[in-house]
Amino acid sequence: MHFTPTTGRGFDRAAGHATISGKLLTLALPEIAAMRLLFASFVALLLVLALLAPARADEGKPTRLLLLAQGPDGHPKGTHEYVAGQTILDKCLRGVPKLERTIVKADGDWPEGPELLAKADGVVLFVSEGAKWIGTNPARRAAFAELAKRGGGLTVLHWGMGTKPPEHIEAFVALFGACHGGPDRKYKFLETQVRIATPDHPATKGLADFTIQEEFYYQLKQLPDAKLVPLLTADIDGEKPMVAWAWERPDGGRSLGYSGCHYHENWSRPEYRRFISQAVLWTLKLTPPEQGFPAEVGAEDIKSP
Repeated sequence: MHFTPTTGRGFDRAAGHATISGKLLTLALPEIAAMRLLFASFVALLLVLALLAPARADEGKPTRLLLLAQGPDGHPKGTHEYVAGQTILDKCLRGVPKLERTIVKADGDWPEGPELLAKADGVVLFVSEGAKWIGTNPARRAAFAELAKRGGGLTVLHWGMGTKPPEHIEAFVALFGACHGGPDRKYKFLETQVRIATPDHPATKGLADFTIQEEFYYQLKQLPDAKLVPLLTADIDGEKPMVAWAWERPDGGRSLGYSGCHYHENWSRPEYRRFISQAVLWTLKLTPPEQGFPAEVGAEDIKSP
């Protein structure tokens, strides 16, 4: 680029120059192309920054987790202790940064439920006959479906995956991957060996096989073609059926289920608390704290209400 004296004004397209204040500004055509490319790159950068701005704003927001529980459902004391179990889980997760936990009693019609689910990033479902509970209420079913569509994390424990009527199975497995449902559902009370089926999964990190007294649901109804990852198996009647699973859903979200949690006293077991805590964090796409889950669980925590 250089200046040459001239007496005219204007622009000569063929020559590739312009006159300014009596002088000739000569721009070579390659230089014009380079300036256009630079301008286009600047505009593209602005567009990228505009798209990233909402994501950066979301980075500062906590992940909102609903711990859904209910009151007694007629089972013996010390079993199906939904509120007490969720209280221990809440205690275990207190050290996780930017995780906002809320224990919610979802008894009765639970009219505020769809609004709460619309604001949540994930749910732990520990309620009575949960598959039926979701399936019989259209607004509730739609709210869970919308949470899944947004990529929300879905965890279900024990009877939360259950339904005696088979008509609720299909809608539930579309959300969670598997269900303890129908008149042919299988369950067993026993002391048995629980085995780590997928030791390299984040939910089973640091765990070893263990023996426990439990009621396990097994031979669960599964969503056809769903790629469920077995996490735990239990020795039952000479077989090793899946009793816990993980599922990366097609909508980009994650679901996980554990058919144990019948006996409240099992929360006293460190491996039990670690597995369920890590499982919930996996569904939320959060990393477990490096120091583990140091929450002390004492006799008062385990005592049934």
